[in-house]
Amino acid sequence: MKSVPKICAVILNTNRREDTLACLQSLKNNQYPNLHIIVLDNASTDGSYEAIQTAYPQVQQVSLTENKGYAGNNNVGIALAMEAQADWIFVLNEDIILAPDAFSQLMAVVQDLPQVGIIGPLVYHYDEPTIIQSAGGILSERWDSSHRGLNESDHGQYNQPQEVQWISGCAIGVRRSAVEQAGMIDERFFYYWEETEWCLRIRSFGWQAFVIPQAKIWHKGVQRDYQPNPNVTYYSTRNRLLLYSKHHPSLRIWLSTGLFFLRTLLSWSLKPRWQNKRQHRDALWQGLTDFLKKRWGIRPVKQG
Repeated sequence: MKSVPKICAVILNTNRREDTLACLQSLKNNQYPNLHIIVLDNASTDGSYEAIQTAYPQVQQVSLTENKGYAGNNNVGIALAMEAQADWIFVLNEDIILAPDAFSQLMAVVQDLPQVGIIGPLVYHYDEPTIIQSAGGILSERWDSSHRGLNESDHGQYNQPQEVQWISGCAIGVRRSAVEQAGMIDERFFYYWEETEWCLRIRSFGWQAFVIPQAKIWHKGVQRDYQPNPNVTYYSTRNRLLLYSKHHPSLRIWLSTGLFFLRTLLSWSLKPRWQNKRQHRDALWQGLTDFLKKRWGIRPVKQG
């Protein structure tokens, strides 16, 4: 009889007490016998730490002393999970709800697939429980990043485990031996594109990434009509180019991406119908210049 792999769930909380408590309740309801939970508290001021300690005293809580974004903050938890000898480390957003059998379904599929180093569930919109948010990630020939099945109604079109190129960072599981080989999340990214880069790096060592639709979660953070703010424009611009610098796409990809950024800057600057994009234009330009200056981490606040 095979032993039950040890799973360590890492949850980053920043003033999202009720969401984190709901996520922890879904973990408590999970039918998985070998689960350890770490909550990373990012200087919350809404009573999260005390509420979690009272409701879930078995959960390991860690108070972070510095905000290093999704990448650096979660690395604290990943390192603790490695020390705890977890077989699988799951980085989970605090605003997800897991199906009661999510971890059991994931482990049932990967136990006979030793080359699978990255796994993820089928992700649905929380406010539209049958609408897909992500059935795994795609990187196109132009290196555009997108989600399979985004905003599609689920009618069984993604009902089989499938190899993909990356897994959504709202619920990504990585085998400990893959982390030992490829390393943790690159903290320079801070936020956005970091999970894509992590998956590409792990896969470059020969590991496979699989989405396993028998495991299901619901994610609150992104709705169907989601409109990103200028910070997302900044990080997605700078970090896309940082990913390029690490994984070396062809010159054609660099040129096409550069032309796309140039056209976007001109449109957002000159066309009257894009007057509402001025802050995004400035964020895009700042992302480009910060990439050239090799300025990483949190977005610097513009003065004046």
